Amino acid sequence: MAEGLFRKYAPKDYEPISAGTVPKSQINPLAAEVMREIGIDIGNQKPKELSEEMIKNADKVINMGCMDKNFCPTLFVPKVLDWGIEDPKGKPIEKVREIRDEIERKIKEMVEEIGKENMNN
Repeated sequence: MAEGLFRKYAPKDYEPISAGTVPKSQINPLAAEVMREIGIDIGNQKPKELSEEMIKNADKVINMGCMDKNFCPTLFVPKVLDWGIEDPKGKPIEKVREIRDEIERKIKEMVEEIGKENMNN
């Protein structure tokens, strides 16, 4: 959801990459459904495994909230933003909508900060 929302709101020269430590084989169908409700199609996105290269090449690393407490590489990355967002897996659609809306709010705040940073550079 975050990747789709970032693509909608971020400046065109920014490229989001969403990845996880133990990605599933497909996008959560409820996540795809609630995103379609707001006009964003994430149905073609594929879950990706987080790599050291992704972290190294990123301008910003956002941790949505580690679901796997035994293996969370972003805990060891300096300057990571931890949003502590609940995992939508297994949640009813109403809760998935709330999670989507929380991600959207945080994405908009981050995009506003990017705009301020770009104006100061």
